[in-house]
Amino acid sequence: MFATLLGPLPRPPLDRDASVDALVGAAVRAQEEAGLEPITDGGLRGQDELVAAWRATAGHTLRAVKQVITGPYTFGRSERIHASQRSRLTLARAASLNAVLRELAAAGCPLIEVHEPEAITIGADPAARALFREAHLRLLDGVEGSHMALALTGGNADAAGIDTILAAPYASLAVDLIAGPDNWRLVAVTPGDRGIVCGALPAEAGTADGPELLLWAAGYAASTGGRGSRRVGLATASSLAHLPWADAVGKLERLGEAARLADLPVGERVQALDPRAVSSRSAALGRVPPPPSRGPDRGQDPT
Repeated sequence: MFATLLGPLPRPPLDRDASVDALVGAAVRAQEEAGLEPITDGGLRGQDELVAAWRATAGHTLRAVKQVITGPYTFGRSERIHASQRSRLTLARAASLNAVLRELAAAGCPLIEVHEPEAITIGADPAARALFREAHLRLLDGVEGSHMALALTGGNADAAGIDTILAAPYASLAVDLIAGPDNWRLVAVTPGDRGIVCGALPAEAGTADGPELLLWAAGYAASTGGRGSRRVGLATASSLAHLPWADAVGKLERLGEAARLADLPVGERVQALDPRAVSSRSAALGRVPPPPSRGPDRGQDPT
């Protein structure tokens, strides 16, 4: 079971004049120490010169590094243009990004993650569905040698339908299951030969972040379509950039802990969990004591 980020990190607490590369190095070390892989640049390099950006980030670690890009559909909706021009701009962006993806694959980037938060706006609109499908088919055309992942965050995208979401040959689908719980419907109908990344660690401050929910999410995703645990990963639900650095690092640690627990034999895993999550009936009858408070982050008591 692997664990990774779905979204950026806050700025590491380095000097004001610290270089971008130094900031990325701190973000990489935090992910390594938490046990995450694939690693990201924490969203600290932006979206310019993506091939050079990936190479620079990869130079900070021996672990696999993924490159995150903003997808063409979201790009088209972010531009302040008349709706009649949106289709042309979206498809043009898909074509230009296709060249970048080919370069990344040729450079050895093992995983490219395309983020489409605006997919939650598609719904049942046939024109929007058609545009999303066509844009992603153009985006992935001829791209070989890298694992291609599609990430949906910020809400429910299930109304668009799996035929829209996975029209292009993505190898895995990453979904925000906190802001978009109905995304489970997409998980349930995603073919079993595709990977699922469960964005099930809340991005808000003050949440308990115990491993129980994460392990349940991973187990359920593994059970769908005969997928198995080897095609399932865990992730933050979305961006952590709004959090203080220490809180964000605490969430990384919780995420890495859950991934490690997922790989343990069942007996050892059960011992590490809240007993009420293992035997809800016994908990309801008062037969098991509640565990010590884990606190919202880094073991702090919320009271």
